[in-house]
Amino acid sequence: MNKPQILVVEDDTAISNLIATTLETQHYQYHRAKTGAGAVMDALSYRPDVMLLDLGLPDMDGVEIIKKIRGWSNLPIIVVSARSEDSDKVAALDAGADDYLTKPFSVEELLARVRVALRRVRYDNERTSEAASVYENGGLKIDYAAGCTYRDGVEIHLTPIEYKLLCLLAKHTGKVLTHNYILNEIWGSPTASDTPSLRVFMATLRKKVEADPRHPQYIQTHIGVGYRMIQQKQDEDLS
Repeated sequence: MNKPQILVVEDDTAISNLIATTLETQHYQYHRAKTGAGAVMDALSYRPDVMLLDLGLPDMDGVEIIKKIRGWSNLPIIVVSARSEDSDKVAALDAGADDYLTKPFSVEELLARVRVALRRVRYDNERTSEAASVYENGGLKIDYAAGCTYRDGVEIHLTPIEYKLLCLLAKHTGKVLTHNYILNEIWGSPTASDTPSLRVFMATLRKKVEADPRHPQYIQTHIGVGYRMIQQKQDEDLS
């Protein structure tokens, strides 16, 4: 089985070398780029499985790179940046990034984020069709045709809004969805004043989906940013 190919986009040589060494320990294949233009060209040429992207590149802002790539590819993009403000995270995620890791970072966390992205790739590749009639993630199951949801084989009853929220998260399993994105998709309104209502709906959904809402297994909150459906680990290891 071919090892995953990672594209590392980083103009700081020391950090680029650290990431490369980290990937080597897991026997990942990788390619490196130092500019935005190089990143776009390499994404086209090498067709990597995951991109690790710094936002502060010399020729182009990372958010613009994300927008360019999203015009033709669903390549998982993990931002690795020193920008730590929520506004920067939201801008990158709204542009289409899948995840956001703030510098300085631990190599263990970097590898964990890469594994999550690769599990999403595997899940997408293993689906028999784009319109799969059943979604399964660990003990969570959604029967789209019947409009029913199950947790560990037991049906759970959701309101129409809760069901739409769950389906939206399931569709983007492993990806952080911002508050604005969710509000726009569910209500057609990305107004910031609607965020408290979204939090209420997510809290009630979590109570029904999670065995222990205080320690969520499926729906992860990214404070000030949004939510993510966690891809449950499989028996196989992609590292």
